[in-house]
Amino acid sequence: MTLTSIANDGFDIKHTCCFSGHRPEKLTQNGNINSPQIRRLVSMLYLEIENAIKEGYTNFITGMARGVDLWAAGYVYEKRVKNPDIKLICAIPYKDQGKKLRNAEKWEYDNIVASADKVYIIENEYTRDCMQKRNRFMVNNSSKVIAVVDNYRSGTGQTINYALSRGIDVHIIDINNNAPILK
Repeated sequence: MTLTSIANDGFDIKHTCCFSGHRPEKLTQNGNINSPQIRRLVSMLYLEIENAIKEGYTNFITGMARGVDLWAAGYVYEKRVKNPDIKLICAIPYKDQGKKLRNAEKWEYDNIVASADKVYIIENEYTRDCMQKRNRFMVNNSSKVIAVVDNYRSGTGQTINYALSRGIDVHIIDINNNAPILK
């Protein structure tokens, strides 16, 4: 499947921000949303989204992975209720990505997809490189990346490096550093 640009659908890439981050089990406290460490991390993520909105970003692309992607998408969804200029865009790596989710994660995933302003499906079926294709699609269609990273030898680390190589504004919340890093 060949995807070109979100600009073809009327989105301004100059005002588009995407997210990258780890799944819960790769984060401290196994991503337990009730732990103080993860609550702090999510607060930092929300603050970065608020800052992006203040900077004029109105389009937000989520890769729809569990953890950081869904947390960010949920917050953008909430902000969109009060500000109809904000658009939520889903970049799903393969058609059945959400099928194995259960309970609250399944509800959240389905709700985000159903309410998104646009959904892009990168591959019809899972392939070894569908996640990387999704990440590149998001970066290629953004002028800013907000990333939460612990391990730079990960898909998130690759996404950060790819964005930096393209001269994209990258805001990193480094879990080991406990403070946002601007690149």
